[in-house]
Amino acid sequence: MLAKPKRRSVLTDTLVHFKHLDLRHAVQISGHQRRASVILELLKSKGAPETCYALSEDSELDGKEILLTDALASIVGCGMGTFLSCIPGKLGYFEDEDQRWILERKQPAQRR
Repeated sequence: MLAKPKRRSVLTDTLVHFKHLDLRHAVQISGHQRRASVILELLKSKGAPETCYALSEDSELDGKEILLTDALASIVGCGMGTFLSCIPGKLGYFEDEDQRWILERKQPAQRR
């Protein structure tokens, strides 16, 4: 779906009001943590690398691999719906027009 520009734009157009996060794997960021520098540190503390992949309604960012620092500086507080994939399937960030989320899929506990 994301490879075809027309279908991709259908998805990216919904990001500003995206309501389909799996809240089992999402932690909302609020208060003093809503700054780009704090979000960067939160992501790094969870193992985020220097770069991320962006899926965004912002056409300047969408579909690009970008420095995480630059991506956060561009989107935090701008109200643009954007997913940043830091570790595919394991760690990311999402922001829409009024909420910010750390997305983390943790490894299941090992059974003994």
